[in-house]
Amino acid sequence: MKQEYEAHLNNKTWDLVPLPKYRQIVGCKWVFRIKENVDRTVNRFKARLVAKGFHQIAGCDFNETFSPVIKPITIRLVITLALTNKWDLFQLDANNVFLNGHLEETIYMQQPQGFESSNRTLVCKLQKAFYGLKQAPRQWFDRLKGTLLQLRFVASK
Repeated sequence: MKQEYEAHLNNKTWDLVPLPKYRQIVGCKWVFRIKENVDRTVNRFKARLVAKGFHQIAGCDFNETFSPVIKPITIRLVITLALTNKWDLFQLDANNVFLNGHLEETIYMQQPQGFESSNRTLVCKLQKAFYGLKQAPRQWFDRLKGTLLQLRFVASK
């Protein structure tokens, strides 16, 4: 939990602010998972702070949620092309990936349980996309797409 919380602080995911009048907060909760090795032994215990996206109000807390999804047939096609053309394949695992998307909407979330500040009347004004928010996949995809297009542009020069 401490690692996850520190990742949010280092990423400047939120600022603690007083809740403006006529605004509602989105709840949050801790989700725990045991990561296992191939032989089913415990690799590590993982905690993730997740927003309760079902508290979000359409038109107020989010507008668009669409994010493209790759179909399994597309993945098989790319792997077949890579094998046929003897391209190198590699896997990339990104930590805290949704926290890299920038929010366009203003969303307020309750302080994480167990890590509340001394002033419990403050709420988290989210600066970055957050696991559980309805728009998080879209915001992350937009950021990834922009970065890949920049790399493509730089590589073509």
